[in-house]
Amino acid sequence: MGKKKVKIDFVSMGFIAPAFLFFTLFIIVPTIASVYYSFTSWDGLNPVVKFVGLANYKEIFTSARFGNALKNTVILTAFISILENSMALILALIVDNVRWGKNFFRSAFYVPVLISGIVSGFIWKIMYNYNFGAVNTIFRSLGMGEYCQDWLGNPKLALIMVGVVLVWKGAGYYMIIYLASLQSVPTDVVEAAAIDGASPLQRFKAITLPLISGAFTINLTLSLINGLKVFDQISVMTDGGPGFTTETIVYLLYKVGFNEGRQGFGTAVGIVLLFIILILNAIQQSILKRREVQL
Repeated sequence: MGKKKVKIDFVSMGFIAPAFLFFTLFIIVPTIASVYYSFTSWDGLNPVVKFVGLANYKEIFTSARFGNALKNTVILTAFISILENSMALILALIVDNVRWGKNFFRSAFYVPVLISGIVSGFIWKIMYNYNFGAVNTIFRSLGMGEYCQDWLGNPKLALIMVGVVLVWKGAGYYMIIYLASLQSVPTDVVEAAAIDGASPLQRFKAITLPLISGAFTINLTLSLINGLKVFDQISVMTDGGPGFTTETIVYLLYKVGFNEGRQGFGTAVGIVLLFIILILNAIQQSILKRREVQL
């Protein structure tokens, strides 16, 4: 029995080739180059690249600065993952249950998503200003001047204040995903439970929540990844300060790679961050996927 001849579809390959070439030049090649440079002490400018082996990785895992950046990243990611998804689900429930103005509320809650990270950072930096910012002005107008703070200058508050901005900006995006999932829940099942005497809270916990678990998986994955790679707002609002209290892994990568001229070390930080994202995402996916209910 002769072997079947493999036919090459040159027309299909012609359509695929531009995208494949683009992906190779801008994704695969830079990734391979990054892995190589992570084993060097390259400064990003010098044509001479010195190979230093695992020295960069050894410094990463023994560096107090990286440990601090990792701690800040974990705190910020946990904060925004919990708050963003909680707020997004509440907004989705509000929009799903209003009898009038549904399109208005959906659009209004989504508007912050359309604002760029840089612009949102500038807006909130002004709002947090101690002297003329809106937050302290509200406190003073209510006779609560003792609660006024230098919100971004206080080492104990700065990271959380950045997290608040990220929640404000991102909740509307996740709301749309939750809203789409809520609208796919069979109404006859919910109505049957209501007829049987189940309260709204019982219906939500026993029917709605399990049926929108797929949306939880998507949103928690996205918020995890977005939390681990926050950059814009930190750059504009705090520059990693005060001190290093808001310096995350991505911002550490930027500072050492571009400001301090240590591209090799910065690239190694990026590789470590990649593995952190992959590991955390795999763990999260394995936990959440088991809780999903298929319609």
